[in-house]
Amino acid sequence: MSLVGYAALADAFELRVPLPEQLAAVSKQHRRYAMEGWEVYTPRHAPDDTIAGHIAFALRYEGVDLALLHALFSKIGGDEIEAWVRREPVGQYSRRAWFFYEWLTDHKLQLPDATTGNFVDALDSKKYYVGTPIASKRHRVRDNLPGVPDFCPLVRRTAKIEAYIAHDWRREAKEKTGKVHADVLARAAAFMLLQDSKASFAIEGESPSQNRAERWGQAIGEAGLHPLTIQELLRLQSIVIADNRFVKMGLRKEGGFIGTHDRHSGLPMPGHISARWQDLERILTGMIAADVRLRKVQVDPVVAAAMIAFGFVFIHPFMDGNGRVHRYLIHHVLAERDFAPKGIVFPVSAVILERIDEYRQVLEAYSSPRLRYVEWRETTDGNVEVLNETIDLYRYFDATRQAEFLCDCVVQTIEHSLPAEIRFLQRYDRMKSAIDQRFDMPDHKTDLLIRFLGKNNGVFSKRASEKEFKELTAAERSDLQSLYAEIFADDA
Repeated sequence: MSLVGYAALADAFELRVPLPEQLAAVSKQHRRYAMEGWEVYTPRHAPDDTIAGHIAFALRYEGVDLALLHALFSKIGGDEIEAWVRREPVGQYSRRAWFFYEWLTDHKLQLPDATTGNFVDALDSKKYYVGTPIASKRHRVRDNLPGVPDFCPLVRRTAKIEAYIAHDWRREAKEKTGKVHADVLARAAAFMLLQDSKASFAIEGESPSQNRAERWGQAIGEAGLHPLTIQELLRLQSIVIADNRFVKMGLRKEGGFIGTHDRHSGLPMPGHISARWQDLERILTGMIAADVRLRKVQVDPVVAAAMIAFGFVFIHPFMDGNGRVHRYLIHHVLAERDFAPKGIVFPVSAVILERIDEYRQVLEAYSSPRLRYVEWRETTDGNVEVLNETIDLYRYFDATRQAEFLCDCVVQTIEHSLPAEIRFLQRYDRMKSAIDQRFDMPDHKTDLLIRFLGKNNGVFSKRASEKEFKELTAAERSDLQSLYAEIFADDA
């Protein structure tokens, strides 16, 4: 077999970038087939063994890999692309390569503007979720990239995401809440807001005070109301980090990593290395511009949220608070696009906490392949200093797996978490009404009774019988247990 497309280019020019998950090769067999990590093509698919031949093959069969293309263009310069366009002035692949060269490098080649040839899309909209087409008359290419040169993750159209979009979960969420009494919905929203706040801290291994959790919950409840800016991100960090005596606030002015230190040597053992601090403002400005572009084209809100929120956490611009702000950005993008029913904040963090192992795998799927491309050394304070150029690792990446994960979380929220909370409150109200008809019991005591039964499988514990509810007779306790079992029948 012989390497073709991106694999051939990366090998020939020793490109230090993460390779696509699926590489291409040509075999002598006259059948096309796939094997783990490879798509194998027939001899008739073999391109010319030239830079132009392999770029054309990659764009036609493998899609677009912005980081790899940028690394290649940085190595070969513009002469090869200029020569290719002069040979094939109306060729769609030559013009797309020309467009990508100038878009990625911000360097104009010594070529006159194209005057002939049909306009072609930069990205194949059948393979990717794309941005608003903007005609680049110079190349006769429609720029439909979902981001900007300083931040442009891509999400491929997969069966899972397509099925999610086709189902129209936004409509289903609004239908599920449309017939619920406003008071019940408001109470469910308040509970889920606090639940999401506490879960976001729990994911980071923290148990916040009630006041701190409520403060962050209030911030989540305002998601989508404030435009996304760097100052807004800094404001959010200041809410997350209540005691900032031990944290350097604001954008990092040093390296950053996620991981541990060797117990003997104290050397950093990174599982993820953050973007260089010198690049932070540039990438974040790009991320904010990409959010605006995604909103204009109305890319599915969950796909857009994956691009922005996971992009932020991979950049990791703060010393602390990145994870919670990352999950806030999921809420921000969904709220900004009016995804959830009015007044409802989906408890996405609570669902992520339930799927914590899968969440970590999704994060590691991005981080692990990139570690080998970051050169670093330990600093005197046990941090890391990045020694090479790494900006492309954080602004160009495939966010498909992250988008699929987030789709699953939203489906779980709409199918289970939201209905379960509404159902509980409706049953709680029935139980409370029944208790009120039987006893003159203060509301706080009624609430305590229902919670005790809920925690003890619908049965009075020995302690509750002898202490908190000693006034109740055995017959009354038995009656209340039967009532609870009837109302909460299928919650056991």
